[in-house]
Amino acid sequence: MKTLFRLLALLPLPVLHAVGAVLGWLSFLASGTYRRRFVENARQAGYGLAQVRAAVPEAGKLVAEVPRLWFGAPPDIEWDGAALIDAAREQGRGIVFLTPHLGCFEATAQGYASRYGRITVLYRPARKAWLRDLVDTSRARANLATAPTTLAGVKQMLKALRAGEAIGLLPDQVPPEGLGAWAPFFARPAYTMTLSARLARQSGAVVLLAWGERLPWGRGYRIHLRAWPGALPLESAAAAEQVNAQMERLIRECPQQYLWGYARYKAPSVSASR
Repeated sequence: MKTLFRLLALLPLPVLHAVGAVLGWLSFLASGTYRRRFVENARQAGYGLAQVRAAVPEAGKLVAEVPRLWFGAPPDIEWDGAALIDAAREQGRGIVFLTPHLGCFEATAQGYASRYGRITVLYRPARKAWLRDLVDTSRARANLATAPTTLAGVKQMLKALRAGEAIGLLPDQVPPEGLGAWAPFFARPAYTMTLSARLARQSGAVVLLAWGERLPWGRGYRIHLRAWPGALPLESAAAAEQVNAQMERLIRECPQQYLWGYARYKAPSVSASR
């Protein structure tokens, strides 16, 4: 599988995105379950299919660009709001980046690692051994570390923040049972991680909102950064509600690149080792 990924990584990004667009439509048309969830999630946020139709091929691009991002040459990156990062680093504070399933979230971490330095991203280890080996080894880029969704991973991220480094999380990913709180997401209850708020409070880190826009015709990515408004609540449920509100804010910037097919409202799984 690694060999295949390395070969695909040699293809130009426009070609990979073109193939991905086709795959996105094929998946949408072939899977009734995926199609219904896509439409229902978009409707929950107030969008009709016509308004977010572009998100169908974008979901395919998300898959097709992975070989290039993991094994290929770094893509072109543009920045919107980089002054927010500069300000946090000047203060010597760690940074908690919160990114929804919007655009290319792999590019946000790689862009930071390339321009600023070390960043640790939270990930859920794959269940299948061959896929776990592929993911664990292929994401090894300079200044880019990964932390599993375990107690050891949490300690790793807290240590990074206290050292003034950055971490990245996908807070609209459904956490295991016991590691989140129920909070509205587009006015529907969704199980939401509370880890990001806890890490920020315990480390005194700056919280920044980020997402990586996929530019047309494979021209690369534009990383958008937004400041977190105010202070995070101390109570977990209230913090989760604010996190969801800010994720909604980002998604509404470009609903055409959100992963509407993601099972955001599913019940949490039983927590593994913490």
